[in-house]
Amino acid sequence: MLKKEVKCVFLKGCQRLVKSAVLFLGIILMASWKIERNNQYQLRQRPLWEPPLSGVFGHQRINRLAVFTLPPEMFKFYKKHIDFVTENAVNPDQRRYAVKEEAPRHFIDLDNYADSLRKKLPTYSWKEVTEKISEDTLNRHGIVPWHINFMKFQLTEAFRKRDVRRILMLSADIGHYIADANVPLHTTRNYNGQLTNQVGIHGFWESRLPELFSDNYDFFVGQAEYVKTPQKRAWQAVLGANAALDSVLVFERELTNQFSEDKKFGFDERNGITMKSYSKDFSERYHAMLKNQVERQMRASIKMVGDFWLTCWIDAGQPDLTALLNYQPTKEEKDAEDAEKKSWLRRVFDVRKEGDN
Repeated sequence: MLKKEVKCVFLKGCQRLVKSAVLFLGIILMASWKIERNNQYQLRQRPLWEPPLSGVFGHQRINRLAVFTLPPEMFKFYKKHIDFVTENAVNPDQRRYAVKEEAPRHFIDLDNYADSLRKKLPTYSWKEVTEKISEDTLNRHGIVPWHINFMKFQLTEAFRKRDVRRILMLSADIGHYIADANVPLHTTRNYNGQLTNQVGIHGFWESRLPELFSDNYDFFVGQAEYVKTPQKRAWQAVLGANAALDSVLVFERELTNQFSEDKKFGFDERNGITMKSYSKDFSERYHAMLKNQVERQMRASIKMVGDFWLTCWIDAGQPDLTALLNYQPTKEEKDAEDAEKKSWLRRVFDVRKEGDN
């Protein structure tokens, strides 16, 4: 029964996924167009076009399926708002172009730290680590495990205040950061293979493979469980993803040596646009070499998202969510949300002036 329900709910959201993906693609294209006019300016440490911000499909599917890990006391509330936490799973990526502090929240380049320091990082709270390393350095190398912990406190407070809008927005956001923490290429400065002549591997692993093969993945991960030490759990995700990094890069390089350029790549049509992409044959071979790695990381993300939602609710005193079921966003709230999302696009141009360096 649950499998049928999951499938039904997922199909219902497909149209909304396409709508969100088109909006997201528009933001990326416009941002890339503007940055080409000023190739000396970078809004972030990472160029906007490298890697392509990918994973719309994966992020939205992870948030959606995390709803089904929740206990009955939470399930009814999240089920009612499942489309919201699904569609808004990509908000953090959209904000990367407009909010100065956003980009570092998605990754951590562990290979930028000496081995001795890297082993100690998971033991430091944000306060402790900023006493040892400057915030500029931390932000340059990424802060995702600490930010997940920060988001945990924010979501707990939203539950405590019974602020439905905040609960939903923060639930969608923390799901995104957790999913990023479970992606191997979000744990290295070689995030898109640009240091090893493998440019494009980020989108290949995070988008192309899930889109091709995830319909056959087993996404039934069990019930959400309470997380006693959220920051430790966030670091476990990061370190686990980083441990898989060598396979991601080495297998792609080995397989590339076996394929000619015209066999490695092909062309797909998406929303009426013909795009170059990794061929089905190359993708199948690579996916097989990874031995279910993408599936494992997506499963870990789904479980972890559910675990954190549950933990925040419990730490807030387990408020009665049935009392919040009648919530409907007001016209003012909807208008404010639409205006904010449009402002993300407008501010892309505001911050990319020729003299801004």
